[in-house]
Amino acid sequence: MYDLAMPETKVRPEGLSAAVEDYVKAIYLLGSEHGSVSTTALAERLEVRPASVVGMVRKLVALELAEHEPYRGVKLTGRGRAVALEVIRHHRLLELFLVESLGMGWDEVHAEAERLEHALSEELEELIAAKLGNPTLDPHGDPIPSRDLTIAADRSRSLYTLEPGEQARFVRVSDENPEMLRFLSERGIAPGAELELIERQPFDGPLYVRFGDQVHVLGATLARAMRVEAAA
Repeated sequence: MYDLAMPETKVRPEGLSAAVEDYVKAIYLLGSEHGSVSTTALAERLEVRPASVVGMVRKLVALELAEHEPYRGVKLTGRGRAVALEVIRHHRLLELFLVESLGMGWDEVHAEAERLEHALSEELEELIAAKLGNPTLDPHGDPIPSRDLTIAADRSRSLYTLEPGEQARFVRVSDENPEMLRFLSERGIAPGAELELIERQPFDGPLYVRFGDQVHVLGATLARAMRVEAAA
C-alpha cells in the first residue's frame, strides 16, 4: 500500500525559492504519471515560456534536485523528491485545515494552499497535522505524504475508463479546477461515493453515472479527471 523508499532527507534545504519548489513539485506530479517530464509539459503546467523552463532546469540540476537528459526529459533526484513531497505534504495539510478548521469550501482552498505552502514551518506543519489527527487524505481524496515522506501508492484509474455496468468507488479529483469541484458539490458527489456507470454516449459524449439512487450526467472532461477504485 505504501511506497517505502525513503528520500534522502526530511527537511527542505534552506533558502529554496518558491519558484524552485513549484518546479520540483510540478516535476514530481507530472513524473508520477509519465516518468521523465518534458520541458514542454512543465511549461504548460506552470504557464511559463519554454525558455524560462530551460533556465530553471539548469538551476535545479546545479542544486542537485533534478537530472536532465536532452530529448529524454527531467527527473528528480532523491533530494529533489524529498523537497517535492515536503511541499505536497504542506499543501494538502493546509487544504484540509482550511476546510476542516476554517470552514472553507473544497473549491476555494487550492489557491490559498499554493500561497501558504512555501511559508509553512516544520513546527506549524506538525501542529496542523496533530490538530487534524495526522490525516492521510486531503479534501479532494489525494494522499498526504506522511511525516517521514512516504506516500500511498496510487491504485486508482479514471472514471472515464469504466465500462457500462461496472461499479467503482470515487476516490479523488484534482483540486485545480474550482468550477469542477463546485459542480460535484452541488450534486452531493464527494470522494468515498459508490457509483455505477450506466451508459456512455459515443464520440466523446457524456457518461450517465449512478450515485446512490440518482443518475448524473458527467461530461468527458470531468469523467477523465475523477479517479476511481474497484468497489469493495
